[in-house]
Amino acid sequence: MTNLLHTIFRKNETKLHILNYLFWECTWRCNLKCHHCGSDCKSSSTHPDMPFEDFLNAIQPLKKEYPKNSITVAIMGGEPLLRSDLAECGKQLREHGFRWGIVTNGYAYDEAMHSKLISAGMGSITVSLDGLEENHNWLRNNPKSFERAVKALELIISYPRLNYDVVTCVHQKNIAELPDLKEFLISKNIKNWRIFTIAPIGRAAENQEMLLSNEQTRQLMSFIAASRQNDPRINLYFSCESYVGAYEKKVRDSYFFCRAGINIGSVLIDGAISACPNIDRSFAQGNIYNDNLLETWKNRFEIMRNRNWCKTGICKNCKDFKRCNGGAMHLWNERQDGIMACIAEKLKF
Repeated sequence: MTNLLHTIFRKNETKLHILNYLFWECTWRCNLKCHHCGSDCKSSSTHPDMPFEDFLNAIQPLKKEYPKNSITVAIMGGEPLLRSDLAECGKQLREHGFRWGIVTNGYAYDEAMHSKLISAGMGSITVSLDGLEENHNWLRNNPKSFERAVKALELIISYPRLNYDVVTCVHQKNIAELPDLKEFLISKNIKNWRIFTIAPIGRAAENQEMLLSNEQTRQLMSFIAASRQNDPRINLYFSCESYVGAYEKKVRDSYFFCRAGINIGSVLIDGAISACPNIDRSFAQGNIYNDNLLETWKNRFEIMRNRNWCKTGICKNCKDFKRCNGGAMHLWNERQDGIMACIAEKLKF
């Protein structure tokens, strides 16, 4: 009965497709060179940052359709902290009735930056911590990355009105230390911890030796489920990246639902209008330099709202298709010839 209700809920959400979360890929510049980067960003990107005025003009039509403060703009990159105008961008977003937050590696987040962003009305922040010091620094390709990220988290949790979470990318090298990492986060008074696995996209496609084995995938799900059931000290949950079969509801609060193109949109660095930024860019539905963002959101995105085309490859005859609906959009490429990775399938073995 619960699964039936979720199916009905998903169909209703898809029909309404109310936008409430909009990513802005404001830069491709980054101060790190992580082994698993889905965007393959570089410190000296050849693509210029998007002028904030262009983004602000693009989102103005949304104000006609959606109430004030109903849409959160998640500013990401690259590394958004590299923009010298980040605080001013955030301030203007609040003045125009948009909530905003950032997704950051934390490397450049110091007291001065914290103060500026809070004063500009930042309401949420996501910081990556990918293991204890040695493993985090290895993945992030910088010997000071762990220290900087932890200092950023200490500043963030000192401001109780700020919504935050810590995200950890689990791979071959750090899965064994998850229990110790959990204790470390708890010792720092971190309350919200989100875990995801590596997708074979971007730079990670060249480092597939980091991908979890079937047994490690089961180990990860069991760790999350056990922590959620037995340890109230921290709110640990699995990301929305995949349907996980029998572990559904054990590893997160609700059943899997890829909201890309349903509640989540994005404006990419070149103006492309899409959903989650990690989705293959061939799925873009328009461009802010040619198309009205609101009209594009309302009238396109059919490929994300009707997922019957996903019934190919291992999804073709899958008995769980009604629950999974083809999985997460970022795991499909432009060929649309099969999902690149399926956690539920790995959990069967």
